[in-house]
Amino acid sequence: MNAVPANVLTTPGATDAAPLDLGDFLARARTRLLAVPDLHGDPVRGDHELTPEFRALVDARPVRGAAVLVPIIARERPTVLLTLRSAHLSSHAAQIAFPGGKIDPEDDGPLGTALREAQEEVGLAPGLVAPLGYLDAYLARTGYRIIPVVGLVQPDFGLTLNPGEVDEAFEVPLDFLMNDGNHQRESREWLGMVRTFHAMTFEKRRIWGITAGILRSLYERIYV
Repeated sequence: MNAVPANVLTTPGATDAAPLDLGDFLARARTRLLAVPDLHGDPVRGDHELTPEFRALVDARPVRGAAVLVPIIARERPTVLLTLRSAHLSSHAAQIAFPGGKIDPEDDGPLGTALREAQEEVGLAPGLVAPLGYLDAYLARTGYRIIPVVGLVQPDFGLTLNPGEVDEAFEVPLDFLMNDGNHQRESREWLGMVRTFHAMTFEKRRIWGITAGILRSLYERIYV
């Protein structure tokens, strides 16, 4: 497996967040994450949480299943692996995201989708990922019902990015993302309504929308 070029994988920098204990995180995750994904229940998490008007828009669309991998890197100071989507993509271009995509019929459920997409997008070998459990389904305004799969990734991985989907892969310290003080809510006008969404800014990287919403869901599931 080829190592990722130095200009693609960004080493996490220092923050003011208190160091997070990986053992404590894993112990909480194993008891608080969902052991089995809820594929059919009505999602309480989603873009409609902060913008209720979205729910009517979503209900008018066909619901499509999707899954993402939330990759927790088992470093001494654990990190989360994120991607910068290619600028030329037709949707969510140049946004920060988790590896993931729609669930194909041949996938072995959401876990199979998350592992396949992570391998296709950034070359992360499935054998380096130990599944920890699932978060609540996240309902996107586009009609995707996203199942987040939380996985522990061995730190000796290498990446090979798919340039058609990903411009960059980088890591953000887990303690920064799990610090409530780093979570914001932002609003902007969209299609005649005020859209409110979660956001986090690490150094110069702005994480917002679905990705920030799923990270907020992880925080509330593990630490609240």
